[in-house]
Amino acid sequence: MTHAPDFRISHVELYVADLAAASAELTDHYGFRPIARAASAQADSLALRQGRITLVLTQARTDDHPAARYVQAHGDGVADIALTVPDVFLAFADAVAGGAVTVAPPQRHPDGRATAVIEGFGDVVHTLTEAGGDLAVPPGFTPIEDAGAVGADELLTELDHFAICVEAGELGRTVEHYTRALGFRTIFTEVIRVGGQAMESQVVQSASGAVTLTLIQPDATAEPGQINRFLERHGGPGVQHLAFATTDVVKAVGTLGRRGVVFLTAPETYYTLLADHLDLTRHTIAGLRELHVLVDEDQDGQLFQIFTRSTHPSGTLFYEVIERFGARTFGSGNIKALYEAVEAERMAVGGASR
Repeated sequence: MTHAPDFRISHVELYVADLAAASAELTDHYGFRPIARAASAQADSLALRQGRITLVLTQARTDDHPAARYVQAHGDGVADIALTVPDVFLAFADAVAGGAVTVAPPQRHPDGRATAVIEGFGDVVHTLTEAGGDLAVPPGFTPIEDAGAVGADELLTELDHFAICVEAGELGRTVEHYTRALGFRTIFTEVIRVGGQAMESQVVQSASGAVTLTLIQPDATAEPGQINRFLERHGGPGVQHLAFATTDVVKAVGTLGRRGVVFLTAPETYYTLLADHLDLTRHTIAGLRELHVLVDEDQDGQLFQIFTRSTHPSGTLFYEVIERFGARTFGSGNIKALYEAVEAERMAVGGASR
Protein backbone atom coordinates (compact mmCIF):
# COMPACT_ATOMS: atom_id res chain seq x y z
CA MET A 1 0.00 0.00 0.00
CA THR A 2 1.13 3.59 -0.55
CA HIS A 3 1.15 4.44 3.16
CA ALA A 4 0.09 2.90 6.47
CA PRO A 5 -3.10 4.58 7.75
CA ASP A 6 -3.43 5.50 11.41
CA PHE A 7 -5.97 2.76 12.21
CA ARG A 8 -7.52 2.82 15.66
CA ILE A 9 -10.46 0.90 17.13
CA SER A 10 -13.81 2.60 16.70
CA HIS A 11 -16.06 -0.11 18.13
CA VAL A 12 -16.66 -3.84 18.09
CA GLU A 13 -20.04 -5.12 16.92
CA LEU A 14 -21.37 -8.42 18.20
CA TYR A 15 -24.36 -10.11 16.63
CA VAL A 16 -26.53 -11.64 19.33
CA ALA A 17 -29.67 -13.74 19.57
CA ASP A 18 -31.03 -11.92 22.63
CA LEU A 19 -30.13 -8.24 22.92
CA ALA A 20 -31.58 -7.83 26.41
CA ALA A 21 -29.69 -10.82 27.84
CA ALA A 22 -26.39 -9.92 26.16
CA SER A 23 -26.53 -6.30 27.33
CA ALA A 24 -27.49 -7.35 30.87
CA GLU A 25 -24.38 -9.52 31.15
CA LEU A 26 -22.06 -6.75 29.99
CA THR A 27 -23.67 -4.03 32.13
CA ASP A 28 -24.37 -5.97 35.33
CA HIS A 29 -21.21 -8.10 35.40
CA TYR A 30 -18.61 -6.09 33.49
CA GLY A 31 -19.71 -2.53 34.23
CA PHE A 32 -20.45 -1.25 30.72
CA ARG A 33 -23.09 1.46 30.37
CA PRO A 34 -25.52 2.03 27.46
CA ILE A 35 -24.70 5.20 25.53
CA ALA A 36 -26.58 5.02 22.21
CA ARG A 37 -29.23 3.11 20.27
CA ALA A 38 -30.13 2.38 16.67
CA ALA A 39 -33.29 0.73 15.39
CA SER A 40 -34.72 -0.20 12.01
CA ALA A 41 -37.26 -2.61 10.62
CA GLN A 42 -34.45 -5.14 10.24
CA ALA A 43 -32.52 -4.91 13.54
CA ASP A 44 -32.06 -3.30 16.96
CA SER A 45 -28.65 -2.20 18.22
CA LEU A 46 -27.33 -0.93 21.53
CA ALA A 47 -23.92 0.69 22.05
CA LEU A 48 -22.18 0.14 25.40
CA ARG A 49 -19.18 2.05 26.71
CA GLN A 50 -16.49 1.69 29.37
CA GLY A 51 -13.19 3.52 29.33
CA ARG A 52 -12.27 3.79 25.64
CA ILE A 53 -14.12 0.57 24.75
CA THR A 54 -17.33 0.70 22.71
CA LEU A 55 -19.24 -2.54 22.14
CA VAL A 56 -22.26 -2.62 19.84
CA LEU A 57 -24.81 -5.41 20.29
CA THR A 58 -27.14 -6.10 17.36
CA GLN A 59 -30.15 -8.41 17.26
CA ALA A 60 -31.90 -9.08 13.96
CA ARG A 61 -35.64 -8.53 13.56
CA THR A 62 -35.81 -10.29 10.19
CA ASP A 63 -34.34 -13.54 8.93
CA ASP A 64 -32.56 -11.86 6.03
CA HIS A 65 -30.51 -9.48 8.21
CA PRO A 66 -26.78 -10.36 8.43
CA ALA A 67 -27.10 -10.72 12.21
CA ALA A 68 -29.69 -13.48 11.78
CA ARG A 69 -27.48 -15.40 9.38
CA TYR A 70 -24.43 -14.94 11.60
CA VAL A 71 -26.17 -16.13 14.76
CA GLN A 72 -27.61 -19.10 12.88
CA ALA A 73 -24.09 -20.10 11.76
CA HIS A 74 -22.05 -19.22 14.85
CA GLY A 75 -24.24 -18.17 17.75
CA ASP A 76 -23.42 -14.85 19.45
CA GLY A 77 -20.05 -13.49 18.37
CA VAL A 78 -17.90 -10.69 16.99
CA ALA A 79 -19.02 -9.70 13.49
CA ASP A 80 -17.31 -6.34 12.94
CA ILE A 81 -14.07 -4.84 14.24
CA ALA A 82 -14.64 -1.23 13.19
CA LEU A 83 -11.60 0.97 12.66
CA THR A 84 -11.26 4.75 12.58
CA VAL A 85 -9.06 6.39 9.96
CA PRO A 86 -8.39 10.05 9.10
CA ASP A 87 -9.71 9.57 5.53
CA VAL A 88 -12.07 6.67 4.77
CA PHE A 89 -11.94 7.17 1.00
CA LEU A 90 -8.13 7.05 0.89
CA ALA A 91 -7.84 4.15 3.35
CA PHE A 92 -10.49 2.18 1.45
CA ALA A 93 -8.78 2.76 -1.90
CA ASP A 94 -5.43 1.66 -0.48
CA ALA A 95 -6.94 -1.43 1.13
CA VAL A 96 -8.67 -2.50 -2.08
CA ALA A 97 -5.48 -1.88 -4.06
CA GLY A 98 -3.76 -4.17 -1.55
CA GLY A 99 -6.24 -6.95 -2.16
CA ALA A 100 -9.02 -6.25 0.35
CA VAL A 101 -12.50 -7.40 -0.72
CA THR A 102 -15.24 -4.75 -0.72
CA VAL A 103 -18.38 -5.34 1.32
CA ALA A 104 -19.72 -1.77 1.10
CA PRO A 105 -18.09 1.16 -0.76
CA PRO A 106 -17.53 4.52 0.97
CA GLN A 107 -20.61 6.54 1.81
CA ARG A 108 -21.19 9.77 3.69
CA HIS A 109 -23.63 9.73 6.63
CA PRO A 110 -25.93 12.56 7.83
CA ASP A 111 -23.54 13.34 10.71
CA GLY A 112 -20.82 14.07 8.15
CA ARG A 113 -18.74 10.97 8.80
CA ALA A 114 -17.96 8.51 6.05
CA THR A 115 -17.81 4.72 6.33
CA ALA A 116 -16.81 1.80 4.13
CA VAL A 117 -16.72 -1.95 4.82
CA ILE A 118 -14.12 -4.55 3.79
CA GLU A 119 -13.74 -8.24 4.54
CA GLY A 120 -11.50 -9.31 7.40
CA PHE A 121 -11.39 -13.04 8.20
CA GLY A 122 -14.13 -15.65 8.17
CA ASP A 123 -17.45 -13.83 8.53
CA VAL A 124 -15.86 -10.87 10.34
CA VAL A 125 -15.64 -7.53 8.53
CA HIS A 126 -13.98 -4.18 9.18
CA THR A 127 -16.03 -1.02 8.97
CA LEU A 128 -13.72 1.91 8.24
CA THR A 129 -15.05 4.99 10.02
CA GLU A 130 -13.86 8.57 9.72
CA ALA A 131 -12.42 10.14 12.84
CA GLY A 132 -14.21 13.18 14.21
CA GLY A 133 -17.26 13.96 16.31
CA ASP A 134 -18.22 11.78 19.25
CA LEU A 135 -16.25 8.64 18.44
CA ALA A 136 -17.91 6.75 21.27
CA VAL A 137 -21.19 6.87 19.32
CA PRO A 138 -21.05 4.99 15.99
CA PRO A 139 -22.51 6.62 12.85
CA GLY A 140 -26.28 6.20 12.64
CA PHE A 141 -26.77 5.85 16.41
CA THR A 142 -28.78 8.18 18.64
CA PRO A 143 -27.17 9.02 22.00
CA ILE A 144 -29.08 8.02 25.12
CA GLU A 145 -29.79 11.24 27.00
CA ASP A 146 -29.79 9.68 30.46
CA ALA A 147 -26.71 7.52 29.83
CA GLY A 148 -24.99 9.02 32.85
CA ALA A 149 -21.46 10.26 33.36
CA VAL A 150 -18.34 8.12 33.33
CA GLY A 151 -18.13 6.36 36.68
CA ALA A 152 -15.10 6.50 38.91
CA ASP A 153 -15.38 2.74 39.37
CA GLU A 154 -14.77 1.92 35.69
CA LEU A 155 -12.21 -0.88 35.63
CA LEU A 156 -11.64 -1.62 31.94
CA THR A 157 -9.78 0.99 29.91
CA GLU A 158 -9.37 -0.19 26.31
CA LEU A 159 -9.22 -3.19 24.00
CA ASP A 160 -5.73 -4.62 24.30
CA HIS A 161 -6.02 -7.23 21.53
CA PHE A 162 -8.24 -9.71 19.74
CA ALA A 163 -7.46 -13.44 19.70
CA ILE A 164 -8.52 -14.91 16.37
CA CYS A 165 -8.60 -18.58 15.37
CA VAL A 166 -8.09 -19.51 11.71
CA GLU A 167 -8.03 -22.86 9.96
CA ALA A 168 -4.78 -24.84 9.70
CA GLY A 169 -2.79 -23.55 6.74
CA GLU A 170 -4.52 -20.13 6.72
CA LEU A 171 -2.25 -18.24 9.13
CA GLY A 172 0.26 -17.05 6.53
CA ARG A 173 -2.44 -15.92 4.11
CA THR A 174 -4.30 -14.04 6.86
CA VAL A 175 -1.14 -12.30 8.06
CA GLU A 176 -0.32 -11.33 4.48
CA HIS A 177 -3.82 -9.87 4.06
CA TYR A 178 -3.35 -7.52 7.00
CA THR A 179 0.19 -6.51 6.14
CA ARG A 180 -0.50 -5.93 2.44
CA ALA A 181 -4.03 -4.46 2.54
CA LEU A 182 -3.98 -2.56 5.83
CA GLY A 183 -0.30 -1.89 6.44
CA PHE A 184 -0.11 -3.90 9.68
CA ARG A 185 3.26 -5.28 10.79
CA THR A 186 4.12 -8.58 12.46
CA ILE A 187 5.39 -7.98 16.01
CA PHE A 188 5.46 -11.47 17.52
CA THR A 189 5.65 -15.07 16.34
CA GLU A 190 5.58 -18.27 18.37
CA VAL A 191 4.82 -21.96 18.32
CA ILE A 192 3.29 -23.30 21.53
CA ARG A 193 3.43 -26.99 22.31
CA VAL A 194 1.34 -28.38 25.16
CA GLY A 195 1.79 -32.12 25.42
CA GLY A 196 0.82 -33.60 22.06
CA GLN A 197 -1.02 -30.41 21.05
CA ALA A 198 0.52 -27.51 19.18
CA MET A 199 -0.56 -24.15 17.81
CA GLU A 200 1.14 -21.47 15.74
CA SER A 201 0.58 -17.79 16.35
CA GLN A 202 1.54 -14.50 14.74
CA VAL A 203 0.61 -11.12 16.18
CA VAL A 204 -0.01 -8.28 13.74
CA GLN A 205 -0.41 -4.66 14.74
CA SER A 206 -1.49 -1.45 13.03
CA ALA A 207 1.13 1.21 12.32
CA SER A 208 -0.20 3.28 15.23
CA GLY A 209 0.08 0.30 17.59
CA ALA A 210 -3.56 0.80 18.57
CA VAL A 211 -4.97 -2.33 16.90
CA THR A 212 -3.48 -5.73 17.75
CA LEU A 213 -4.65 -9.06 16.33
CA THR A 214 -3.32 -12.34 17.69
CA LEU A 215 -3.85 -14.83 14.88
CA ILE A 216 -3.71 -18.52 15.80
CA GLN A 217 -3.91 -21.71 13.76
CA PRO A 218 -3.76 -25.32 14.96
CA ASP A 219 -0.79 -27.45 13.97
CA ALA A 220 -2.29 -30.01 11.60
CA THR A 221 0.45 -32.51 12.46
CA ALA A 222 -0.31 -32.45 16.19
CA GLU A 223 -3.19 -33.77 18.27
CA PRO A 224 -6.42 -31.75 18.08
CA GLY A 225 -6.61 -29.11 20.82
CA GLN A 226 -8.48 -26.02 21.92
CA ILE A 227 -8.08 -24.18 18.59
CA ASN A 228 -9.53 -27.15 16.70
CA ARG A 229 -12.45 -27.22 19.15
CA PHE A 230 -13.14 -23.53 18.63
CA LEU A 231 -13.13 -23.87 14.84
CA GLU A 232 -15.47 -26.83 15.03
CA ARG A 233 -17.90 -25.34 17.54
CA HIS A 234 -17.83 -21.85 16.03
CA GLY A 235 -18.21 -23.14 12.50
CA GLY A 236 -15.03 -21.68 11.05
CA PRO A 237 -12.63 -18.79 11.75
CA GLY A 238 -13.62 -16.14 14.26
CA VAL A 239 -12.76 -14.11 17.35
CA GLN A 240 -12.02 -16.45 20.24
CA HIS A 241 -11.72 -13.71 22.84
CA LEU A 242 -11.52 -9.97 23.44
CA ALA A 243 -8.82 -8.76 25.83
CA PHE A 244 -9.86 -5.85 28.05
CA ALA A 245 -7.00 -3.80 29.44
CA THR A 246 -6.97 -2.58 33.03
CA THR A 247 -4.56 -0.54 35.14
CA ASP A 248 -4.89 -2.87 38.17
CA VAL A 249 -5.67 -6.50 37.43
CA VAL A 250 -6.04 -7.46 41.09
CA LYS A 251 -8.63 -4.76 41.75
CA ALA A 252 -10.43 -5.40 38.47
CA VAL A 253 -10.63 -9.18 38.80
CA GLY A 254 -11.70 -8.98 42.42
CA THR A 255 -14.50 -6.54 41.60
CA LEU A 256 -15.66 -8.38 38.48
CA GLY A 257 -15.72 -11.63 40.41
CA ARG A 258 -17.98 -10.10 43.04
CA ARG A 259 -20.28 -8.89 40.26
CA GLY A 260 -20.67 -12.42 38.97
CA VAL A 261 -17.95 -12.87 36.32
CA VAL A 262 -16.52 -16.41 36.55
CA PHE A 263 -12.83 -16.78 35.73
CA LEU A 264 -10.77 -19.82 34.86
CA THR A 265 -8.66 -21.11 37.73
CA ALA A 266 -5.01 -22.11 37.98
CA PRO A 267 -3.78 -24.92 40.25
CA GLU A 268 -1.84 -24.17 43.42
CA THR A 269 1.32 -25.64 41.90
CA TYR A 270 1.34 -22.93 39.20
CA TYR A 271 2.16 -20.39 41.91
CA THR A 272 4.61 -22.72 43.63
CA LEU A 273 6.55 -22.89 40.38
CA LEU A 274 6.06 -19.18 39.60
CA ALA A 275 8.78 -18.04 42.00
CA ASP A 276 11.27 -20.13 40.04
CA HIS A 277 10.24 -18.54 36.72
CA LEU A 278 9.82 -14.83 37.48
CA ASP A 279 10.69 -12.03 39.88
CA LEU A 280 7.50 -10.01 40.17
CA THR A 281 7.79 -6.26 39.59
CA ARG A 282 4.16 -5.61 40.56
CA HIS A 283 1.59 -7.43 42.72
CA THR A 284 2.43 -10.38 44.95
CA ILE A 285 2.31 -14.11 44.39
CA ALA A 286 -0.22 -14.36 47.21
CA GLY A 287 -2.45 -11.76 45.56
CA LEU A 288 -2.24 -13.42 42.16
CA ARG A 289 -2.81 -16.86 43.68
CA GLU A 290 -5.98 -15.75 45.44
CA LEU A 291 -7.52 -14.61 42.15
CA HIS A 292 -5.85 -17.17 39.82
CA VAL A 293 -4.16 -14.44 37.75
CA LEU A 294 -1.35 -15.57 35.41
CA VAL A 295 1.85 -13.60 34.85
CA ASP A 296 4.45 -13.53 32.10
CA GLU A 297 7.07 -11.18 30.70
CA ASP A 298 8.89 -10.03 27.60
CA GLN A 299 12.02 -7.90 27.17
CA ASP A 300 10.14 -4.73 28.15
CA GLY A 301 8.30 -5.82 31.28
CA GLN A 302 5.59 -8.04 32.68
CA LEU A 303 1.95 -8.70 31.94
CA PHE A 304 -0.79 -10.10 34.14
CA GLN A 305 -3.78 -11.84 32.62
CA ILE A 306 -6.78 -14.01 33.36
CA PHE A 307 -9.50 -15.52 31.17
CA THR A 308 -13.21 -15.69 31.86
CA ARG A 309 -15.19 -18.89 31.67
CA SER A 310 -17.24 -18.75 28.48
CA THR A 311 -20.99 -18.24 28.94
CA HIS A 312 -21.54 -18.98 25.24
CA PRO A 313 -23.75 -22.03 24.60
CA SER A 314 -20.98 -23.47 22.39
CA GLY A 315 -18.20 -22.47 24.78
CA THR A 316 -16.53 -20.34 22.12
CA LEU A 317 -16.43 -16.59 22.81
CA PHE A 318 -14.95 -15.44 26.12
CA TYR A 319 -13.01 -12.48 27.53
CA GLU A 320 -9.60 -11.72 28.99
CA VAL A 321 -8.56 -9.10 31.53
CA ILE A 322 -4.96 -7.98 31.10
CA GLU A 323 -2.64 -5.51 32.79
CA ARG A 324 0.61 -4.56 31.13
CA PHE A 325 3.46 -3.40 33.33
CA GLY A 326 5.91 -2.54 30.58
CA ALA A 327 5.35 -5.65 28.44
CA ARG A 328 4.46 -4.87 24.83
CA THR A 329 4.12 -8.33 23.32
CA PHE A 330 2.99 -11.73 24.59
CA GLY A 331 4.98 -14.25 26.54
CA SER A 332 4.10 -17.91 26.21
CA GLY A 333 5.71 -18.81 29.52
CA ASN A 334 2.46 -18.67 31.48
CA ILE A 335 0.83 -21.19 29.14
CA LYS A 336 3.78 -23.56 29.43
CA ALA A 337 4.09 -23.01 33.18
CA LEU A 338 0.39 -23.64 33.66
CA TYR A 339 0.67 -26.89 31.73
CA GLU A 340 3.69 -27.92 33.81
CA ALA A 341 1.79 -27.07 36.98
CA VAL A 342 -1.21 -29.17 35.94
CA GLU A 343 1.12 -32.09 35.21
CA ALA A 344 2.87 -31.67 38.56
CA GLU A 345 -0.46 -31.64 40.38
CA ARG A 346 -1.67 -34.68 38.45
CA MET A 347 1.50 -36.59 39.34
CA ALA A 348 1.22 -35.55 43.00
CA VAL A 349 -2.36 -36.79 43.19
CA GLY A 350 -1.40 -40.00 41.41
CA GLY A 351 1.52 -40.55 43.75
CA ALA A 352 -0.62 -39.97 46.82
CA SER A 353 -3.18 -42.49 45.63
CA ARG A 354 -0.69 -45.27 45.13
